[in-house]
This record gives sequence, structure tokens and C-alpha cells, in this order.
Amino acid sequence: MTRRSVGSWVVIIAFGVSGVGHLVNPSAFLWLMPPWLPWHIELIYLSGVAELLAAAGLVARWRFAPLFTVAVLLAVWPANWWFAIDSLGNGDTVTSVIAWLRLPLQIPLMWWAWRSPVNPRKVSPGA
Repeated sequence: MTRRSVGSWVVIIAFGVSGVGHLVNPSAFLWLMPPWLPWHIELIYLSGVAELLAAAGLVARWRFAPLFTVAVLLAVWPANWWFAIDSLGNGDTVTSVIAWLRLPLQIPLMWWAWRSPVNPRKVSPGA
């Protein structure tokens, strides 16, 4: 079986920690939500569950886990763009720099997720 790369572990750990954070303390993520999105708390919970499923899928080498993980990253990218643009006017340089650094970081995360090893026969948790 193919060994996991460091990048694959980075995605697994980042998604695991972030997913738990979204579920344990969803209010901590409210300020990151664009005003044009409805159901902020519900979407925070949903993204936390999606991140945990992605991390579990990558660990278990589910066949569709890399695609699902990339889809999750693409789904949250517009909100990250909104946050980065919105942070320019808030006067907090540190927050703005972090917000802008997150955007290009998603590209290697997508690549590492996509390149994560899978078991072609393992379609779902029960397989």
C-alpha cells in the first residue's frame, strides 16, 4: 500500500482539528461568514461535519475521499475570498495578512488531498 505524504497528513490533521472546532465552538466562526450566506450556524456545523468526513475518508483511503476533500475546499473558498477582501477595511493588519495567506494555501491543500493514496475498492466506510 502506498505511503501517505506529509502533505496528505497536513490535510488530515488540519481538517480534523478544524472540523472538531466547527462542531465544538461554532460561534467562533461566525465572524468569518459572509453576510450574503443564509443559515450561518447551520453552515458552520455542516462544514465541520464535511471536514471530519473528509479527514476520516483520507485516513481510511476511501476512493472518493480526495475528490470530496477538494470539493469541500472549493466550497469554502468563496467565503475565504470574502473574508480576505472584507478584512482590508477593518484596520487589523494581522487578521488581513492571515486572511490573504489562507487563499493561496488552499491550492497546495487541494493538491495534497487529490494526491492522497486511496484503496480503489473502498467506496464507503462499510466497504
